[in-house]
Amino acid sequence: MIEVADIASVLKRASFFSSLSLKELQEIGPLFREEHFAKDQFIFFEGDPARYLYLVKEGKVKILKQSPSGKDIILEVTPPGEVFGGVGILAEEHPASAQAMEHSQILKISRRDFFSLFGRYPPLAVEVIVALGRRLRDAHTIIRGLASERVERRIARILLKLADRIGSPEAEEIKLNIHLTRQDIADMVGSTVETAIRVMSRFQKEGLLRSLKGRVLITNKERLTAIAEGLESE
Repeated sequence: MIEVADIASVLKRASFFSSLSLKELQEIGPLFREEHFAKDQFIFFEGDPARYLYLVKEGKVKILKQSPSGKDIILEVTPPGEVFGGVGILAEEHPASAQAMEHSQILKISRRDFFSLFGRYPPLAVEVIVALGRRLRDAHTIIRGLASERVERRIARILLKLADRIGSPEAEEIKLNIHLTRQDIADMVGSTVETAIRVMSRFQKEGLLRSLKGRVLITNKERLTAIAEGLESE
């Protein structure tokens, strides 16, 4: 059985619960259950009833949205300590699917229990609104970019976003702590895998990034940022 103190330490890292004290986190710990998911296993599918809010304890989860053409687009990669499924519990069904990118340990709290916390801890409601608003904005930015931006700019932006969420500084580089295939990159930016390979190869040749043991390392964040913001010729 998972220890309440263990759950509280995980919750403390999540933006959703940052307004709560350690004592309060320990009080709500028993409301959570732990589940394990194998690599590539789906946690829920787009359109499923949203019965739980989920939190990554260990591993990583990708949030997928199917386009009208039937192609999956990765909207977000959720690292340890982050919540997913929040939009679904407000809308009563999940607007996207969630799939484990590696073996993952997930904490979950029922929709009813989560809503009951709003009355007990009012600041929690504010944190949830802010966090969900930020994620909806990011999702809209991705979808808008699919129609109007060149793929080089989209790939640069997603690499920088991953660096911010799951990157770790190493000397003058930033390592993305996740195994990313060229297919993953293509799914994140709505392109073909051939295009993703071409752009990533070009970025490597120009010294913007390199690969090491299946991990991407950003070697020139400034130039990558310039491309992402449209300040440098693509």
